[in-house]
Amino acid sequence: MGTRVVALLSDLSDCDVLAIDRIELDAPPTVETKRLDLMSADLGSVFAGVDAVVHLATTVTPGEIDAASEALEMAILHRVLDAAMETDVTQMVSLSTAMVYGAWVGNPVPITEDAATRPNPDFGWAVLRGEIEKATLEWANDRDVVAAVLRPTAVVAQDHLGQLARVLHTARIGIAAEGDPPVQYLHVDDLAAAIVTAVEREFDGVVNVAPDGWIPPDALHDLEGPQARVRVPAVAARWIAAIRWRAGLSPIPPGIVPYTSHSWVVANDRMRGLGWEPRWTNEEAWVVSHHPGPLDRLPARKQQELALAAAGVTAALTLGGLGFLVRRIRRKTSDAVLDS
Repeated sequence: MGTRVVALLSDLSDCDVLAIDRIELDAPPTVETKRLDLMSADLGSVFAGVDAVVHLATTVTPGEIDAASEALEMAILHRVLDAAMETDVTQMVSLSTAMVYGAWVGNPVPITEDAATRPNPDFGWAVLRGEIEKATLEWANDRDVVAAVLRPTAVVAQDHLGQLARVLHTARIGIAAEGDPPVQYLHVDDLAAAIVTAVEREFDGVVNVAPDGWIPPDALHDLEGPQARVRVPAVAARWIAAIRWRAGLSPIPPGIVPYTSHSWVVANDRMRGLGWEPRWTNEEAWVVSHHPGPLDRLPARKQQELALAAAGVTAALTLGGLGFLVRRIRRKTSDAVLDS
């Protein structure tokens, strides 16, 4: 993402770009680069003379988050905001996620920026992005400067599902919650272009970033082909996901389940109003990001047979693990009674 944004900004005739990262950057020759750590560097001196800051750095992913990483993420943000305030930066651009709207029964289709933010409380990554939004917008309001917060849907790239897209895809197979909401996939090039548009237009406020429309459930099933799915109520799916997550058997955080059973697709009218146009449709983004695996080369009937067999094994292992935990709890309870 950072490499793409830097390249696009460097193409602007009236824009001098300073790119910052902890590693060596592959940047155009016209771009000044600095290798530093945002948690320890003197950002005030780095930001001196800078008009706009595009903050894309993150330490967390949708599938891996804990209290320490949340604290680090917020600490980095506040260091960036404090340095920007000291050096009279007049524009801030940061990334959030469309997941801050939450996945709830009754969500409008699509969701506009006027809707309240209600991230599902047990999906920590979305809650954290909401906190980052709030801190950024409050910083801008207190100083009467411009701050743009972009809310993209699931991002993908060539032959690569982004972390969020991967977690969502994994949660929709195996033991999955009932419900088939529409989905959206945003190509990373379109997101980079949206970020640059926000900089150029000096946009102030929040804005959704998504292709036009969405992929209906039937169309998504056609794209994905046969998948291993054992449908259970959402409560049961979250319960099973929590057990597998805590046991280290699955990369799926239980809080993601509602986002696979209720709609949270967003409108892009405001972003389009800034002059941005997506180059990739939802379907095109899905196709280019999908890297065929060995099963994709098998006949459809064979894929379905293997998929259902895998789902059955997963269910058996999950229930077996649950039975083991129940027996262990009962044993501990019995021992406690005897000790008393």
